[in-house]
This record gives sequence, structure tokens and C-alpha cells, in this order.
Amino acid sequence: MESVVVALGGNAILRAKDTGTDEEQFANVRRTCSHIVRLISEGYRVTITHGGGPQIGNIVIRNEVAVENVPSMPLDICTAESLGMIGYIVQNSLANALRATRVEKTVLSVITQAIVDRADPAFRHPSKPIGPFFTREEAMKLRRQMGLTMMEDAGRGYRRAVPSPDPKAIVEIEAVRKLIQSDVVTICSPYLPVVERGGQLERVQAVLDKDLASERLASGIGADVLLILTDVEKVAVNYGKSDQKDLDHITVAEAEEFLRQGHFAPGSMQPKVKAAARFVKAGGKRASISSLDRAYDSMKGNAGTTIS
Repeated sequence: MESVVVALGGNAILRAKDTGTDEEQFANVRRTCSHIVRLISEGYRVTITHGGGPQIGNIVIRNEVAVENVPSMPLDICTAESLGMIGYIVQNSLANALRATRVEKTVLSVITQAIVDRADPAFRHPSKPIGPFFTREEAMKLRRQMGLTMMEDAGRGYRRAVPSPDPKAIVEIEAVRKLIQSDVVTICSPYLPVVERGGQLERVQAVLDKDLASERLASGIGADVLLILTDVEKVAVNYGKSDQKDLDHITVAEAEEFLRQGHFAPGSMQPKVKAAARFVKAGGKRASISSLDRAYDSMKGNAGTTIS
């Protein structure tokens, strides 16, 4: 049976209208796990990846608000906090879902680091949106008062922008591979960037794109399929226009041409299509981009956009 990396989008954990309570996040993840359990039950060897979602921005805000009472933590520590929290929620929910269906599997969440290049131009041009959405007026106020870089995010409002360098390799890839070979359902967060310097792993203040980092992990473990789950069922060109066209199946060459033509928003679909194309070029059988509710159908080729 095929080995598949399931890259969870933020909507698997927090939905647009949620306030961010623990009850909401557990409820969303339980729904997510019902789809993943179906794949595991059929024999797919599943590895799960996730990012830090809006939780990173929320933790940063809490740090800034409480700075007079407790020491404020930098971005990498806030990111690690969010990854540990999300990993725990997914691990607990998936383990319970497997027990309910009498599937005997060990579930383990691990935090992994990704190597980036210190010379990556992303450090000079913050482009990764994190945290909650703001109106333009609120964003400009934050820019003036706190010196934050704010950006418009795919027509949905303004968010804080931080550097997002391109991940090159996963530091702990051998450990992850051994866990998978031992039939452990592994939850990974390949989201913390580090640079190699003098034989050491040096912290950097940036946030990686979850889908690009997931591709590096999927390629590193030799997965057959990369399944990227988001809040739309298919990739579309001319999105939001009268001539919008949903894509069922495209080749790597077609995906790269659509990217070159600028069809996909940088903070939204662009990294997903780029990650899918990279995975197939690196030797993966296929990649699929689909909505969470169509995860199973997408694996069967009956939903989503497939890149091969």
C-alpha cells in the first residue's frame, strides 16, 4: 500500500469564524481525524504534517500584551509553542479515533527543524502572513505603533508578515523515517527554520511555509503521495474571475507554467502548487491538492487537483 504524507491546512484546526478556544480546535481536529482514520484503516501508511496556523500570531500577541509581567519570547519560541500545542491536539484526537475503530496503531507527534540558507532573500522581504486578520486601518496602526510589517492576504484582510525562507532539508529526517518504518503514525511539524554554522544549528527568526516544508519531509522519507489539504476542493486558474477554471489533473510542466504566469496568490495557493510540483519532480508518484472533506476521494483520484 502507498505511503502518503497528509499536509493539514489551517482549517483542519481553526476555521474562519472560530474564536480559537480549545473546544473549537479539538472539535475541528476530531473531524479531520475521521478522514485520516479511513485512510489508515485501508492500509495506507500515513504521516501527518501541520504548520503553526494562526496560533503562532495569537501566541505572539499574548507575549506582547504580557511583556510587563513576563519575559517576551522571540518568534521561534512562539512557533515551537504553537507546534507543540497543535501536535498534542492531533495526537490525542487521532489516537482516540483509532481506538474507536479498533485500529491498533501508535501515534506520536514530533517537532522537527528545517535547514534554510542565511542568504535567502526572504530575510530581507518578509512575506509570510501569520496571526489574525485586521482591517486596513488596524494594520496601518500596528505598523505605525509597533513597527510591524503588515500585508494584504489574498483579499481576506491584513496580517502580520514575517520572513519565510525556502526550506532545504529536514534535520531529523532519519529519525522520522525510522518511526514510519516501525509502523508509528507520525505527526510532524517541519516548520522551525535553522541555519548550519560551524557545525551547529543556529536559530533564525522566521516562519516556514507549511506546504513547502511538508514537501521536503515527504521527499526525504520517500513517500509515494503528497496530499495537501486546504479549504477548497480544487486548484483554479483565473481564480475569482468570470473565466475561472478548476483543474482536475495537470502535469508538473503545466503547474510550473501556471506559477510563472502568476495565477496563484503567494500567501495562499502558490506554495501549495509549488510544493506539489517539487514533490513529483523529486520522485514522488503524484501530489493532490483538495479540501479536507474530500481527502479520501482525492486519494482515490475522484476529487481535488492531481499533479503528476
